Amino acid sequence: MSDIYKRIAASFDAQGLMVTIGAKLVLVSDGEVQIALPFSERLSQQHGYVHAGAITSIVDSACGYAALTKAPPECEVVTAEFKINLLRPALGDHFLAIGRVQNSGKLLTVCTGEVPAFSGTGSAHKVIALIQSTIVNVRDDAQPPAAADAPQAARP
Repeated sequence: MSDIYKRIAASFDAQGLMVTIGAKLVLVSDGEVQIALPFSERLSQQHGYVHAGAITSIVDSACGYAALTKAPPECEVVTAEFKINLLRPALGDHFLAIGRVQNSGKLLTVCTGEVPAFSGTGSAHKVIALIQSTIVNVRDDAQPPAAADAPQAARP
């Protein structure tokens, strides 16, 4: 198991949202990460499709982790922006978010991603979402301000 896989797997496992929605890390390679999500009624919207928020979350994370495969070791990554196209309703038994690095620079990484939906055990699928995202490298030692440094509420 590579160091980058271990790093990404540890980070993924620490994400409360991914745990809550039941997402699983399935592939980490240089410039590409894949995250699977099984269908769950708990993630559905009012028409029975998987909610766009769940689909967006897995493909955003796949792109972010793909960017992390290219980031310097002293950096973490955060999403600066993304544009998502929801092509069709999220219908299927399971979904696979695929994030790929298109260009990686010193500070910014541009990724694209897609989410195919699968029904049954076959490989037939329909792409339900496409994303383009910009990911920022952030030094790992950049910590949020300590509680003592945070602004205090006015006291009566």
